Amino acid sequence: MPANLTAQYKDAELRLRQATSHDEKVEALREMLALLPKHKGTEKLHADLKKRLAKLEEEREHAARSGSHHVDLGHVRREGAGQWALVGPPNAGKSSLLAALTHAHPEIAEYPFTTHVPQPGMMPFEDVQVQLVDTPAIAPGHVEPFLPALVRGADGVVIVLDVAADDLEASLVGTLDVLLHGHVWPEGRPVPDGASPLVVPRPVLVAANKHDLDDAEGTFSQLAREAVGPGLPFFPVSATRGDGLDGLRPWLFRALRKIRVHTKEPGKKADLGKPFVLPEGAAVEALAALVHQDLAARLKFARVWGHARFDGQQVDRHHVLADGDVVELHA
Repeated sequence: MPANLTAQYKDAELRLRQATSHDEKVEALREMLALLPKHKGTEKLHADLKKRLAKLEEEREHAARSGSHHVDLGHVRREGAGQWALVGPPNAGKSSLLAALTHAHPEIAEYPFTTHVPQPGMMPFEDVQVQLVDTPAIAPGHVEPFLPALVRGADGVVIVLDVAADDLEASLVGTLDVLLHGHVWPEGRPVPDGASPLVVPRPVLVAANKHDLDDAEGTFSQLAREAVGPGLPFFPVSATRGDGLDGLRPWLFRALRKIRVHTKEPGKKADLGKPFVLPEGAAVEALAALVHQDLAARLKFARVWGHARFDGQQVDRHHVLADGDVVELHA
């Protein structure tokens, strides 16, 4: 074994040997690759780890294509402009919030742990849809083993808390622990010392549900906001009465940092139906590739309406697009 392997690397290697599930093996291999020192003595080991990881990921794709009956609860197929995971303690109202924001019909009940498997739904926002995924509750001594992987796979996390709960602060801490186990941390807070090098910042917000139980002065919401502390966007909402949902929808889309772009054919009106969704900072060539790979290869120039210097401005393939632009592609 090459020298200079850290204790963290050896811990990850041990987890790989002990792993029994596909997701555990993938996670351990990714951490080993991140921790492996980069020098000539580790080149062969680096190549071997990448090969093993690629094989595992290929097996997952093959199972998905072949319609395997194995259900990977840590992975929900993405749809729409982006994916948000709804997480939190029992009876906080995650399922009610999913039902209020989407057309999904999850099981909703007064007793805890109603949700057993991930439940996706599509939230309409203007001309796009954003995917929300309800998840099983997080409680001391009760966290579904697939939940950290599901959280890591999402674009962002909505922590749903009961605004009137006595244990709100403890529930928040327990939920953040699950996020950290999934190598996710709120982008508005500094990553804690000693965290895994695989930890990535993601948008995380708190939806303080059951705002309809608050008094006229909003006492519960004020106390909850203090308990949550800085660094986490805070939205008092009511899934049953609809409070705060009109402000939550645009935030969930904009925090994805995506833009919507329409196309038009030369001499015709713009197609203002379903837009193409691209990451912020995307250029014309990225749009062309979404339309068709051959078009991207043959692209000569484009004309842009919206955020160009003037309507119909001719630009090259490297021109950065903005939300709401209309683009005419010329090959």
